Parts: sequence; C-alpha cells; structure tokens
Amino acid sequence: MASYAGICQADAYSGFNYLYHPERKPEPIAEAAFWARSRRKFFTLATVAKAPLAVEAVRRIDAIFDIEREINGKPADQRVAVRQARVAPLVSRLETWMRAERAKLSRHAEAAKAMDYKLKRWPAFTRFLEDGRICLSNNAAERELRGVALGRKSWLFAGSDRGGETAAAIITLINTAKLNGVDPRAWLADVLTRIADHPAQRLSELLPWNWRTTEPHQLAA
Repeated sequence: MASYAGICQADAYSGFNYLYHPERKPEPIAEAAFWARSRRKFFTLATVAKAPLAVEAVRRIDAIFDIEREINGKPADQRVAVRQARVAPLVSRLETWMRAERAKLSRHAEAAKAMDYKLKRWPAFTRFLEDGRICLSNNAAERELRGVALGRKSWLFAGSDRGGETAAAIITLINTAKLNGVDPRAWLADVLTRIADHPAQRLSELLPWNWRTTEPHQLAA
C-alpha cells in the first residue's frame, strides 16, 4: 500500500495507524470504520448479559442497517443522498444518546468499553455519510478472507516470498471473478487458452467484468 491513496475500511488495529497519519506520503489514507464490528460488541452484551444499554444500542444501530439494505448496490451519489436525508439524523441521535449515557458509566463497565470503541473513532464511523463508495460494514470482504484463513491450515507454507505473492494473485483473480458473477473455473480456462494470442492493447476485454464466453466447451469448463 506504499503508493496507495484513497479509503481503507478496517478495524481498529494499531498497525494501520500510520496509513492515516497526516504526514504520510503520497497522502494520508482516509479511515473508514465498519459498523458490524462495533455492533457486535453491543450485541454480545445484549444477548449474553441482557444489558439494557446494549439492547438500546443494537436497536438504534439496526435501524441504520435497515435503511442501508435498501440502497445496497445503488450508485454512490444515490447512496449519499439517502444517507444524508434518512441515515444522518439517526447517526446524530445515536451519538448524542451514547455520549449522554457514557458520562454516567464507569470506564470499567462493559457497555462503556463498547461505546468508547465507537466514540473515539467517530469521524471514521461517520465518513460513510459523505462518501457513497464506503459501505456500512465490510462483512463481504471478511467472508472472502475466511477461505484464505482456512486454506492456511492445509497450505502451511507458500514455499517462498514469490510463492506467497503468486498465491495472493491467484486468490485475487478468483475472488474478483466471483464478485462479478463469473464462474472462476470457466473464466480461467478460457483466458489461459486465449491470452497468448490476444492483442496486448485489448487485454482489458479479458477482465472478469468485461469477459463473456459463448463457446459450449468453455461454458462446460
């Protein structure tokens, strides 16, 4: 990510902090926190400890998720418009409520810890209101990483740095195909057959979001 400048949606792992530093070159990366992780902290308290504050927090957060489901997959500008009109007021009321309740709690209280996790990173949690490209959570990305985590138990070692980079490239290609509704096996079988003779200036035609195949034997692959 040395040359990357844009948005990074991640958890609060301190190892990411340098990415957001104002003096980072070429420029700081914009941090976008994801709400599913913060909701999980409240949800655990609500279901296990039956904590009233946690139950109320989950109710308020779920109201935001309900609206977000309606605009999933919509263009960025439409998402921002809906968020500004309907979500921003809910987010504002959630912040006001949390700050008022947090002031009454000991710092050792579990509900206080869950609130602090969110309130201390409030700009990152609310960045999605201004940028329609940002999702409310990155659950989809985390689900895709499960395959890598489970695979490590079987792969054990990549063999070398180059092997690790190759594995990362292959995993990226396969999951990119999946995200574009393309069968990775059919796509790879077709592209690996055609790429040697395909004009270099038209390689973009073989990208998963541009690729189409009609050959029966390729579809069968």
